[in-house]
Amino acid sequence: MSNNTLRLEGIYPPIPTPFDAKGHVATKALTGNLRIWNRYELRGYVVLGSNGELVLLNDQERLRVLEVARAAIPADKLMIAGTGCQSTLQTIELTKQAAEIGADAALVVSPFYYKGQMTSGVLIEHFHRVADASPIPVIIYNMPACTGIDLDATTVTAIAEHENILAIKDSGGSLAKMAEIHRLAPLSFQLLAGSASFLLPALLMGAVGGVLALANVAPHQCLAIRQHFIDGELDEARHLQEKVLPVNAAVTRGWGVPALKAAMEMLGMYGGLPRAPLLPLSEDKKEDLRCILQEAELSALG
Repeated sequence: MSNNTLRLEGIYPPIPTPFDAKGHVATKALTGNLRIWNRYELRGYVVLGSNGELVLLNDQERLRVLEVARAAIPADKLMIAGTGCQSTLQTIELTKQAAEIGADAALVVSPFYYKGQMTSGVLIEHFHRVADASPIPVIIYNMPACTGIDLDATTVTAIAEHENILAIKDSGGSLAKMAEIHRLAPLSFQLLAGSASFLLPALLMGAVGGVLALANVAPHQCLAIRQHFIDGELDEARHLQEKVLPVNAAVTRGWGVPALKAAMEMLGMYGGLPRAPLLPLSEDKKEDLRCILQEAELSALG
């Protein structure tokens, strides 16, 4: 039976995993952060995505994060669980466990360690086997900056032929490719922008929303960009898109997860430290980040 009836329209923060001073998962902080984000009209959350430091967590930690997050996420908001692992078998296992915990969909990144052998055919087979076994719909996660693999439109549309493949979160940023996927994929297949840096252009290309690191620290602004687009207020959407670009750059390709967590601290939330080998943001970069937040007129969320 197809699970493609789940509609994804909206904005999703890929939430960070908080750690305490000893490096353990800080479950109370995770619940507290979600309590703050729940005040906004977010469609849901991605838990254990790239910003969730999935690859730095052990199996028990991953399940614990999903359990704590699901308990703190209201029933009317979706929980999308990052379940992509290097092997097909492990990905299937984590996807089934996430479904048991209550995830509404699974976000599966391309396996990348044996990059040279990850041909189009191999990746299509991988995603289809995961989708065959998954009790919840699967979302393709294209993240070339981390995987070194950029799924082309032909491969994505072939993967999308499976009835249990729901959507793609594309962080590559190629608008031409997104338009091609929108043209060729089944009508039920949905596109999500993988970065706020191209949220408005992606919406113009047929995206239904976005999974945006920026939404962790600027949920109101991300929601407003999409709403202006829906209302046909493109000048307002473009102005707001341009205003938040420096913040988005800082917490994504610029300084990454350490900067995102530092920004959360500056805005009244729990950020905490990244997990080694990631290092905390340096003091001089913190000052630069604080100026960037002030120039974007971001106010405290906590």
